[in-house]
Amino acid sequence: MLLDLSGRLKVITVSLNGEPRQFDSPLKVAQLLDQLGLTGKRLAVEKNGEIVPKSQHAETAIENGDVLEIVVAVGGG
Repeated sequence: MLLDLSGRLKVITVSLNGEPRQFDSPLKVAQLLDQLGLTGKRLAVEKNGEIVPKSQHAETAIENGDVLEIVVAVGGG
């Protein structure tokens, strides 16, 4: 848990699929996907214009001001 100087939990604001969202910090991509109920789904994550490989979701930190796009694959014919 990260606290600011007044002892409060640090909150970050990011753009998620074009919408401003706030989350507790620190936060990794894998944690964000879990919070959004997307763990295990076929999807692509883009952070600040660059694709984040699935193998790096657990290590990739999300920082205040980041721009994230999450696209979930939909099957069908």
